[in-house]
Amino acid sequence: MAITPEQPKAAPSHRKAGRHRGEGQWAAGHLTPLNGNEQTKKDDDGLNVRTRIETIYAHRGFDSIDGADLRGRMRWWGLYTQRKPGIDGGKTAVLEPEELDDEFFMLRVRIDGGRLTTDQLRVIGEVSQEFARGTADITDRQNIQLHWVRIEDVPEIWRRLEGVGLSTTEACGDTPRVILGSPVAGIAEDEIIDGTPAIEEIQRRVIGNKAFSNLPRKFKSAISGSPLLDVAHEINDISFVGVVHPEHGPGFDLWVGGGLSTNPKIGVRLGAWVPLEDVPEVYEGVISIFRDYGYRRLRNRARLKFLVADWGAERFREVLEREYLLRTLIDGPAPEQPVSRWRDHVGVHRQQDGRFYVGFAPRVGRVDGTTLTKIADLAQAHGSGRLRTTVEQKMIVLDVTEDQVESLVAGLEALDFQVNPSPFRRGTMACTGIEFCKLAIVETKARGAALIDELERRLPDFDEPITINVNGCPNACARIQTADIGLKGQLVLNDDGEQVEGFQVHLGGALGLDAGFGRKVRGLKVTSDELPDYVERVLTRYQAEREDDERFATWAARASEEALS
Repeated sequence: MAITPEQPKAAPSHRKAGRHRGEGQWAAGHLTPLNGNEQTKKDDDGLNVRTRIETIYAHRGFDSIDGADLRGRMRWWGLYTQRKPGIDGGKTAVLEPEELDDEFFMLRVRIDGGRLTTDQLRVIGEVSQEFARGTADITDRQNIQLHWVRIEDVPEIWRRLEGVGLSTTEACGDTPRVILGSPVAGIAEDEIIDGTPAIEEIQRRVIGNKAFSNLPRKFKSAISGSPLLDVAHEINDISFVGVVHPEHGPGFDLWVGGGLSTNPKIGVRLGAWVPLEDVPEVYEGVISIFRDYGYRRLRNRARLKFLVADWGAERFREVLEREYLLRTLIDGPAPEQPVSRWRDHVGVHRQQDGRFYVGFAPRVGRVDGTTLTKIADLAQAHGSGRLRTTVEQKMIVLDVTEDQVESLVAGLEALDFQVNPSPFRRGTMACTGIEFCKLAIVETKARGAALIDELERRLPDFDEPITINVNGCPNACARIQTADIGLKGQLVLNDDGEQVEGFQVHLGGALGLDAGFGRKVRGLKVTSDELPDYVERVLTRYQAEREDDERFATWAARASEEALS
């Protein structure tokens, strides 16, 4: 049964409602909104704003949009106002929202499991060209984002996207966001189990369902049966990770409570094995716990990770089993460590059926509408019409016969997409940055692309896996804490004492092998102009000082502060 403020679940005996406001947990009887965001959601469900967009705002224009819709509910349909051009990073935190808002939107197209057809990609490309000034970014959550979208064009964009089975429903907002999935689900030779049926059933049950459209904050999900652990399961609110139970066979290990931003936490295992057919039910149970017990008083504590940290894995599993599933889950094993340090599926790989998939690397996820249509044409000509996006801002063409591989690779490289990229092209990611994001302090996309070029020129023989994640603010959309070299945008002083764009440096973060957060060296900040020199310097020292086969993260953990400076 759905829990809403109008029909709260009876408070369990261990969490009796008191007179104090508590953390705003519905299940504890605390139903009065404790901040403006919660009041906005109580006033009207975010899903309802679509009707106003289609019948009022698209006809009357930007100035007709209600403020609570503009900066709140429109996110439920994938729309954020973008940053007004010309506002420098020093003003990000001091200007009012209406001063930062441009009259254009970012529109996020959700791509659950990273699954695309050539028809879908072609439509995204055409929409980009016609309505978004050619912009398109592949995100590290398998989505594609467009910019410069006018409110007047949104209904037509929806019509075209939905005509090919795409959606922007709950791509943003306090909702169940896109469900990450292995981009090679159902085709990889080494796959443990295909999670696609579970993703599809969760989409059917949960996305757009008002029982789950008012969460304390966003809810991030991942499902993968790949032994490469290719969906960053450690930093999602809920993750299902492929494992083989010694008695029950292939299924999933359940993780909860991961997340980054300014208070990062690695998810925790509940020690439970979940068969494929039960994944949607368990997903509903966990998201219901978040809805009912999640903290709604302070936005900066409203993610599931804080509840999990306070409760612990044992209590969380107990509540899930006793109050939501009404049964006990099966104990199960932890996933094996991945055999490869690359988890992006870049390169040419054989599929289960003898055909091949070909993964390629754009620069920091930035493409454009014209190029997307060309990729669709290549995939159609050389494959079966299926593509995938990855959580590393990469793309994959599926179902390529052996005689078509060479031609496809040549076509991709003609578009400047590398199938055998340098470690720098392969391992560098960047968030949206100050060009469009209202939270950003510094530029990221162009900076990341230029850094790739410089490192390829300066260190042509560097051949170790390395991740360099560039973020425009502290919110870690580009996962800075889990990169070998994580760069958090901020304003810093240059040698002349002037305030300029720069980065605080995190070193030695990792996912998969020994997952953990990077090390911050006291006072280690670099200006944007100094960035290539700094990265070259620290990588050169790593090469000189590392032990046999030592990963950068391991070296960074033991290196002296002098070596890292």
